[in-house]
Amino acid sequence: MRHLISTHLFVNHRLTTVWLDRIWDAGIPAVEIFCARQHLDYRDRAQIQELAHWFHDSELELWSLHAPMYRDDVWGRSGPNAVIDITETSKPKRIAAVDEIKRALEIAERIPFRYLIQHVGVPEAEWDERKLEAAFTALEDLKVFAGQRGVEILLENIPNAFSSSERLNYLLETTHLGLGYCFDVGHAHIMEGVEAAFQKMKDRIRATHLHDNDGEKDRHWFPYLAEGGTVDWKQAVGLLRSLGDEVPLLLELREVEGMERPLERVTEIFEKLESE
Repeated sequence: MRHLISTHLFVNHRLTTVWLDRIWDAGIPAVEIFCARQHLDYRDRAQIQELAHWFHDSELELWSLHAPMYRDDVWGRSGPNAVIDITETSKPKRIAAVDEIKRALEIAERIPFRYLIQHVGVPEAEWDERKLEAAFTALEDLKVFAGQRGVEILLENIPNAFSSSERLNYLLETTHLGLGYCFDVGHAHIMEGVEAAFQKMKDRIRATHLHDNDGEKDRHWFPYLAEGGTVDWKQAVGLLRSLGDEVPLLLELREVEGMERPLERVTEIFEKLESE
């Protein structure tokens, strides 16, 4: 299986070609870029142009883009209006959220990528049938916009009432949107369990997110390295291998203060995953 990484590891730093050079030098062939405006400002033409020139001359592949979660550059701390939520029942607010995601999708016109990873609702959101209908309307619009740019939208399982494996299946079975999934191992671990979620999602899994936690909170810890990590990686890797080589192992990690040369640790993690 191919080894990929998300720039979520550096999300509190502006994404420059220096970070991309380091990823390539670590032997990683493709990357997922996390759209957070302090990191990748999808409205900043100068930043997009700089990255586009770099990718044009590089062998590193932009595999996927993680859709933005906030409009601001401080993780939504500027206020509730900064949250980007496609389940918003207010039509003007939902259209504004969809338009923000479309601005990120426009990156594909300069830097081609295969998938957009999209959340349905915000973390810990409660179930509401009206919000599910809003999500359908938003995703229907985004699917067309993405498809025109050669991008497929993948829904990610996240800790909320809309995004368990069962609820995601319900969404796709009732709306016939025909979307795929990004299977997040860490999120599954704190929800219904990795194997249970995988079995329900496996037919639509096109991408993965790998990270560890304590089974309670969404930590995005380094597998094998963090004290308190409880994901069974032997089991998880065995399940993912059954999908074949088309679905890569993609690490979505949180920066660890004081950790030197984190990409070397990433290489060690991939070696351990492959030995399972």
